[in-house]
Amino acid sequence: MLCLASTGSARAHDNPLQTFAACAGRLSATMEHQWLLSDPNSDRTAAQRAAMLSLVEATMTPDEGRTVLNWRIASKRAHAVRLTRATFNDDVEDATWALNRAEAELAACTGLLLS
Repeated sequence: MLCLASTGSARAHDNPLQTFAACAGRLSATMEHQWLLSDPNSDRTAAQRAAMLSLVEATMTPDEGRTVLNWRIASKRAHAVRLTRATFNDDVEDATWALNRAEAELAACTGLLLS
């Protein structure tokens, strides 16, 4: 089972719900990118995504659904763009930057979880 790590240093926002929602979006984008590339790590990412969605559900109120979905979609889209740039870009410097950024953002999210 995955749970919230005790350190809050990886938080991107002051609002934990917004952090969890953004991380769920990033994990969704990562999982889909892994599917595209037939990456066997997609199962692990799917489990991390499920744990993050549990945190989203545990911290949101029913009236926050639209806002939370917006945060997830925006984060997923931005992360998918970065992963695409990292994988398919002919500009090596830009691809490296995008990969480093995507990995750092994902690490901040997975750092919130313990396996």
